[in-house]
Amino acid sequence: MSDRELKILMIDDDEQILFALRAVFQFQGWESVSAKDVPSGLELFRSEHPDLVLIDYHLPRVNGVKGVRMIRELDGEVPIIVFTIDESQEVADQFIEAGASDFALKPIKVPDIISRIRLHIRLIDSNRRLKDKKEERAPVATAKGIGLTTLELIEGALQGSDEFLTVEAISQRTGLAYQTTYRYLQHMVSQDRVEVSQSYGKVGRPKQKYRLKS
Repeated sequence: MSDRELKILMIDDDEQILFALRAVFQFQGWESVSAKDVPSGLELFRSEHPDLVLIDYHLPRVNGVKGVRMIRELDGEVPIIVFTIDESQEVADQFIEAGASDFALKPIKVPDIISRIRLHIRLIDSNRRLKDKKEERAPVATAKGIGLTTLELIEGALQGSDEFLTVEAISQRTGLAYQTTYRYLQHMVSQDRVEVSQSYGKVGRPKQKYRLKS
């Protein structure tokens, strides 16, 4: 998918954010459409067939978690990036289980949102190429909301190191948000695909580090 063909649906009730993102996307050569609530966003999704969706957490009438779930009922592949000021992993897990692809924290940083959009377009293109080639893939036991292509991206980041890596380091290597990375790593732990090391500092809880099992 070429950048010039990209169409983005934004669902956010903050007009200032929508205005700013329209300007950013126009500069990138991307087309964008916007809605201020989930019902209007769903109508646009059906009529405009966007390549990627940006959705806020706190929305009127229907919240972002329900909105993600409703979009996923219409399309199982489209990347959905959630805007949130809440860094809670519990909230992130709810979104991922609903079908979200990744997160972008508010206040929004332009370089971050552009790189995140490009990452997920590359992931969806990679997934489509694999399907076109009809490559046989070993079945992987996945939890609800866990995407195979994203799982392979994190696995690839871990394969590049023999050392245990923090969630922050893996997040930087993949370009995925911390919350997304952590959720996938916990899934990989449950599947016995990675091992965990506890690093104890002077203050606070121990920091977990991860490495692929050989």
